[in-house]
Amino acid sequence: MFAIEVRDHVMIAHSLARPVFGPAQALHGATFVVDAAFFTRDLDENGLAVDIGLATSVLADVLKPLNYQNLDDIDVFRDKVTTTEVLAKHIFDGLAEAVTANRLGPGSGRICRLRVTLHESHVARGWYEADL
Repeated sequence: MFAIEVRDHVMIAHSLARPVFGPAQALHGATFVVDAAFFTRDLDENGLAVDIGLATSVLADVLKPLNYQNLDDIDVFRDKVTTTEVLAKHIFDGLAEAVTANRLGPGSGRICRLRVTLHESHVARGWYEADL
């Protein structure tokens, strides 16, 4: 299996309104470093799994509606607890839509799996990974 992984970041605010989250129940900010891995079983005639430039652009496009936003105010997250895991799945879904729409160019058809990793800090990260 081959993979191309690209990185970006997103700055958000949110609250995790359940007792299990302790002080994070209050509104707070977070900056997540986001890695997106695009997996293929083979390479094209140029030795590429996926175009890195297109992968970088698609990740930026998926993150743009979240950046500098209070997730508590975004309709798609209404009644959801926006944990790292929930955000990773949301970003995964946006990337999967881009793959289906062939936004990663000719390599889109080879992409068989995605992994989205959110780094909360230098000591903690979470991810969502699945086949397409």
